[in-house]
Amino acid sequence: MRRNPLALGVFIAIAVVAGQALLIPLFAAPAANLAPRDLPIAVAGPPQLTAQLAKAHPGAFEVTAVSGAAEADTKIKSRLVYGAILVTAAGPEVHVASAASPAVAQLLTQAAAGLSPDAPVRDIVPVDPDDPRGAAFGAGFLPLAITSLLAGVLVYLFVPRRSARLIALGSFAALAGVAGAAVQIGWLGILPGDYWAVAGTLALFTLAISAAMTGTTALIGREGLALGAVVMFLVGNALSGIAAAPELLPQPWGEVGQWLPIGAGGTLLRSVAYFGGNGGGF
Repeated sequence: MRRNPLALGVFIAIAVVAGQALLIPLFAAPAANLAPRDLPIAVAGPPQLTAQLAKAHPGAFEVTAVSGAAEADTKIKSRLVYGAILVTAAGPEVHVASAASPAVAQLLTQAAAGLSPDAPVRDIVPVDPDDPRGAAFGAGFLPLAITSLLAGVLVYLFVPRRSARLIALGSFAALAGVAGAAVQIGWLGILPGDYWAVAGTLALFTLAISAAMTGTTALIGREGLALGAVVMFLVGNALSGIAAAPELLPQPWGEVGQWLPIGAGGTLLRSVAYFGGNGGGF
């Protein structure tokens, strides 16, 4: 039976536009609705301070009371909170960790300005000086995700045996981790931290995507290529929260993104590179 070229062309156009109509809100809606939602912070001060924050920013913060700056900084470095608002003898001050999220650090600074315009801000865990806005951190995940998708597809297509596929995927992940860490730490200098810890993190991230692509396709056939690309890359990238923080995305999508490789990889790499592994267990 011959297919009508005109009908096929119209069908392709409709299908692509329908996909486009779904992709635009997938990427644009989270970005347009960035706002704190139960964002963990520490507060040292009178109960009125917590009440004032809750009134000014309802539902924005999940507050943990601390005794002072030392306890607040410990919780920040342990990745239990994103920052702290403290009332000292000299007045309010803010402690942030731009390495955890430059967007959150800026948000907490603005929240503190509402309490006192002259409140000093201390960055307890700053981003790498070669990446002052933290933009390069997130941008580095895109090429890793694309090449990992490609590797998973190529392993499925050209490596028929299961054992050989496992060896190929493991080899790719190890080499990708070593090379990725060399570029980001040694060449560009945009990441601090131990080289081998960062390399291991990048290896796990690339393995998660490439192995998922190979495995999904092996289980359900060529349709797995499209399914893997949509879930691992398109949905995973849009919900990763790398450029902001999972708690700034509409929920439950921010949490869903942490169960996918790009979101989980971003959180783990921050934890390993900047916080000595704290907060990376999940």
